[in-house]
Amino acid sequence: MSDSPRLVVSVPTDQLAHDLAPLPDGVELLVWSMDAASPRERIDLVVPPYMTVDRILPRLEGVSTRLVQSQSIGYEGVADQLPAGLAFANAASVHEASTAELAVALILAAQRRIPTFVRAQDEGRWLPEFAASLADRRVLLLGFGGVGKAIAARLRPFEVELTAAARTAREEDGLTVSAIEDLPSLLPETEILVVSLPGGDETRGIIDDAALSALPDGALVVNVGRGPLIDTDALVDHVSRGRLRTALDVTDPEPLPEGHPLWSTPGALIVPHVGGASTAMRPRIARLVRRQIDRMLADEPPLNVVIDTR
Repeated sequence: MSDSPRLVVSVPTDQLAHDLAPLPDGVELLVWSMDAASPRERIDLVVPPYMTVDRILPRLEGVSTRLVQSQSIGYEGVADQLPAGLAFANAASVHEASTAELAVALILAAQRRIPTFVRAQDEGRWLPEFAASLADRRVLLLGFGGVGKAIAARLRPFEVELTAAARTAREEDGLTVSAIEDLPSLLPETEILVVSLPGGDETRGIIDDAALSALPDGALVVNVGRGPLIDTDALVDHVSRGRLRTALDVTDPEPLPEGHPLWSTPGALIVPHVGGASTAMRPRIARLVRRQIDRMLADEPPLNVVIDTR
């Protein structure tokens, strides 16, 4: 390697550094967890620690950086924290499959009453119950980006009646995607609502009391997007009355505090924001970072840039 590397890259863990090896000539790789000052004045590509990007970005102030590569898909709040003159890429292609797996797992667990059986097992009780199927259910996917499409692909073999709604109406992947403005007419026919929209002011509270009230009795509300997409107080009201059920990977507030009614509300299944936390992440984030490195070396534009203040 020359004394002056063509590209300086930082990653937050030894594991990711190991997964990237071997790297092309001209690349200097640093392990920087971003818990201290930058080890270089210039780091061309910075990969921050997972799930910390919204609060750790100010540490890049004064560092000459061409690209910040997040390990998450979501990026709400990043624009307020990102120093001027930087480009920020999200981790599209890394978490979609894993999040879709969890969405299907949550649906199946809620429909087939798996939490009830687990509690009965803990008590040594044989408790057979008749449960709702996934087959033949009317499923509405609210959000049809990478995660929504991955969920659709996994739900099709379950013989569901599948519809979708997103920002723009279109035909995609053999599915009619309605506009979000059509939700009032879609929700009354929906037995399972799966929310995977991104967060932010535009989508905050999109599932409010009116939307929840439009769902039929017994409908299941699944959220693998962001907690603030759903009005939590309204959701607690509907679920606690037994009118709706819910299965949530994300909540508002998050983490869900001790004593919050969602913890103990019958009909609520809560998991702690683990949609992307699977073994699929490690090889996929390494693959994405390596692609960014190769593109930067070739003077090609980086992938997945969602904010650019340069």
